[in-house]
Amino acid sequence: MKLYNVLLLFFFQAQSFNFATAQQVDSIKIPHSSSNSPIKSGLLPYMIPAAFMGYGMITLGNNALRRFDHHLQNSIDEAYPNFSTKTDNYLQFSPAAAVYGLNATGLKGKNNFRDRTMIYVMANTIMEIMVYTGKTTTLRLRPDGSANTSFPSGHTATAFVGAEFFYQEYKDVSPWYGIAGYTLATTTGALRMYNNKHWFSDVVAGASVGIISTKLSYLAYPTIERFLFKKGTMNTVLVPTYQNQNIELYYAHNFNL
Repeated sequence: MKLYNVLLLFFFQAQSFNFATAQQVDSIKIPHSSSNSPIKSGLLPYMIPAAFMGYGMITLGNNALRRFDHHLQNSIDEAYPNFSTKTDNYLQFSPAAAVYGLNATGLKGKNNFRDRTMIYVMANTIMEIMVYTGKTTTLRLRPDGSANTSFPSGHTATAFVGAEFFYQEYKDVSPWYGIAGYTLATTTGALRMYNNKHWFSDVVAGASVGIISTKLSYLAYPTIERFLFKKGTMNTVLVPTYQNQNIELYYAHNFNL
């Protein structure tokens, strides 16, 4: 599965800056750098997914990149004409599930139950709005011709919300947790292509949406928390959210098992 290896390398290399230690960043010599440089201002982690989104948006009007989309998809169809799996329907949730699974075993992440759940719900709400807007605005036809809802990939966006969530919660424990999360998310994106449901640019844009949604949620949550909660522990979370084009009520409770 050579294309999968390309996808995995593409996403892993793009996120490699996130896994660098402070010493590695400090070792980069930038002559005459100012306080407004991307590295010093902390913009670099946002520039990478923004570049992903830029690539996806450009393909909407660039014939050369669209031909590249079709070339990759034709290569997959020729190599795996009968490929079909529903694994991606479940794999998309695995990075986020791993966060709660590790916490249940006693390996604590960055935030407590309440805070991480609120952040995850916020990220998914932002992601769903962005995905819905993209699909209804672009009306791109899926590779299999089944619907005009190809751009961006919602499964991939969901998976990368979870991957960035996994990374943010456990980056101080070990960078390997982030690598594992991004590997699962990249696999989800690859399977969407092998299932003939999305073009490569759909997957790239979906990854961008997922990463940006989670980063924005972590950035905004401290301010929101000050308005919503007082200091202390809260085991139950009940918040409205936007999922699958519907407004829903999200409920979660920590039983401290």
